[in-house]
Parts: sequence; C-alpha cells; structure tokens
Amino acid sequence: MSPSRPMIKLSIVIPVYNEEATVETLLAQVVAAPLPEGLERELVVVDDGSSDGSRAILHRLANEATVPFRLIEHERNRGKGAALRTAFAATTGEIVLIQDADLEYDPCEYPGLLQPILDDKADVVYGSRFLGGPRRVLFFWHYVGNTVLTMLSNMFTDLNLSDMETCYKVFRGDLLRGLALRSNRFGIEPELTAKVAKVKARIYEVPISYHGRTYAEGKKIGWRDGVSAVWAILRYNLGS
Repeated sequence: MSPSRPMIKLSIVIPVYNEEATVETLLAQVVAAPLPEGLERELVVVDDGSSDGSRAILHRLANEATVPFRLIEHERNRGKGAALRTAFAATTGEIVLIQDADLEYDPCEYPGLLQPILDDKADVVYGSRFLGGPRRVLFFWHYVGNTVLTMLSNMFTDLNLSDMETCYKVFRGDLLRGLALRSNRFGIEPELTAKVAKVKARIYEVPISYHGRTYAEGKKIGWRDGVSAVWAILRYNLGS
C-alpha cells in the first residue's frame, strides 16, 4: 500500500474594510466552498481599520471558532494593497488565493481557479469576468475603464489578459511571497500583474461568474482609483 500523499495547503486571503453586511456570509461560503481532493484551507483575514461593525463581527466569529481563521487588524485604514501585503506575509500555503469580502466573487469558483496550478500548467491564475461566465449587468463606464486599464497593462507586460483588475488571482505561494510589493491601495492589481510578468511566471485565465454590486450596495472603487491605476501601471512596469 503506497503512503498517502501530503495535503497541499491553500491560503485564502481576505481583506476587509467596512463590509458588515456581507463578511459573515462570505466567510461561511469560503469555508463551505468545494476544493479539489488533497487540499486543505488556511484563512487569513485582515481588517483594514473598519469603522462599521465589521471588526466586531470578525471578533465574534473568531471567538466562536465555527469559522476558523487568523485575524490580523490594521488600526487605521491603509488600503486594499496594504491589507493584502499584510495577509501575504502571514500565509504558509503552497497556493495563495485572493478573495474579496463583498460577495461579488463566488467561492464556488475555486476548483476551476486552482486546477491549472494543480496540473502544473500555471504559476498564476486570473479569474476573468469577461471570458463567458454569467455576470450581473451594471456599469458601462466601469467596463470601459477596466478594458482600457487592462489594455494599457498588456501593452507594457506583453500579456493578453482580458481582466487585469479581477479580484480572483491565485499564485504559487513561494512565488508570491518572493515579490517585493509596495502598493497600499488599488494599485496592487497592476503591480501584481507587472511583477509576475517580469519574473516570467506562467499565467492562465479561466472564466468566472461575477455578481457586481451598485454604489448603494457598497461598491467602493471610483474614477480616482482608475487614475491611480494608470500611474501604477507606468510605475511598476517602467520602474521597480
């Protein structure tokens, strides 16, 4: 009888900022999400200085231990990039997956996102909202902005991504933890893309569903973040 193969640890990192309406449901979905055989999950949650009830909810869940996760707290809001950098440094998994806390992205997509890495075809996988998966129809100008940012990023990286700004990015853990990341806010998306391109990582895209929300429902990203993303694309592709 052959010895059992060791489990592969999947670190799921979740930045949280003022998501009291969704964070408890999201964590329950992450814990219940299907995983390919042979994987175990590690959850790292970073509360990025929430000023609503998110932190109290996270403390309660951590104390109840019904949803096992490591909670790290920023005393003030520093931005998504800062929260992700804190979370990345705390991971121990062979694979790391980014999950937003707002229910726009469905954890049921995990098997498709993970398979190219498990098959040793990819070092990085992006979940694209524009490759045919079902998605809520919302903002035309957001779509245009995302298309422009992705095209600009592709021009510098020489990649042919369809959705550079997607939340769902999955990495080999050692590769991700070896990147020198600097962004504090939404510039983390183009920075990650520029730096995995520079190290010649094998990158796959897979289609995902997308359940976008309106500003009334809590959407945070705006046109200023788009301007910042342009600067980040130039900075991290032309500099360090």
